[in-house]
Amino acid sequence: MVYSLCMLAPSSPRIEARHAYPRNIEFLSKRTISYRSTATSGFAPDRVGVFLHGLGGSSLNWTDLMLALEQQLTGFAIDLPGFGMSPPPRDGDYTPSGHARAIAEFIVDKDLGPVDLFGNSLGGAVALQLAARKPELVRSLTLISPAFPSLYATKGNVHLPAISLPGVGERLIPRFLQMPAEVRVQATVDGCTARPDQFSRVRMAEAVEELRERDHLTYNSDAFLRSLRGLFKTNTDLVGPNRPWKLAERVTAPTLGIYGREDVLVSAKNAHRFTKHFPNAHVVVLPDTGHMAQSEQPEFVKAAWDRFLL
Repeated sequence: MVYSLCMLAPSSPRIEARHAYPRNIEFLSKRTISYRSTATSGFAPDRVGVFLHGLGGSSLNWTDLMLALEQQLTGFAIDLPGFGMSPPPRDGDYTPSGHARAIAEFIVDKDLGPVDLFGNSLGGAVALQLAARKPELVRSLTLISPAFPSLYATKGNVHLPAISLPGVGERLIPRFLQMPAEVRVQATVDGCTARPDQFSRVRMAEAVEELRERDHLTYNSDAFLRSLRGLFKTNTDLVGPNRPWKLAERVTAPTLGIYGREDVLVSAKNAHRFTKHFPNAHVVVLPDTGHMAQSEQPEFVKAAWDRFLL
């Protein structure tokens, strides 16, 4: 069933953390992972949440939702390999399944599972791979505007196939990365949110600071392009047994889908397809919301999670 905003009643007003959670580094046997956790804030519930960001994002994207869920979940927001402060994967695998292996190693190494798994956009595609292939690691699955194959083109994603073409992305992405950090962050907010003027100034300032930290890294454009191409390769598989919507049918964990009605990257029309493929699913469509509901409407995302998955 697809629910609308009127079905939810947040127990708190607008949520905004004063500052981001501190960054940590985990040295695994095959990779190094940067993450931010609520475990350092004092109270640490036994139930664990793992949060996966979208293409070009980082663990910072989850700050306000992690605060909202802090009394219920000990949160770990991961920088996917090649993003945030996580170095590139040693095996060079930027596909959703490759990123999922990294998250599985992190969960197992820190003995966190089974976890409540959250994913936004590309992070949703990664979360699906993990939930379907490693069900013992996932207690519940929350997917926010997941980047799954879609029959619906939107005005915000029509350029992505062109960028993924060999040679095209290599020319365009470095030009974008040469722009001032403030311009890049504003462009992301403009393209990913329904009400850019209402987006947190604190979160934007933190994103600008992080981009400046990353600007000296030589693999920035490579990580973006290879993750984009890995996502397209996965989503254009129409017959394989591990194609995304087929994987969804193998997910045993209770699943919550959240779409933004004003999302120009992932159409909210996919909400109905979501309920057809996930065996145990609820879906919420939020008005006045774009591609990053966890940042735009954290209190409503929490309300949906409380109602369907707590």
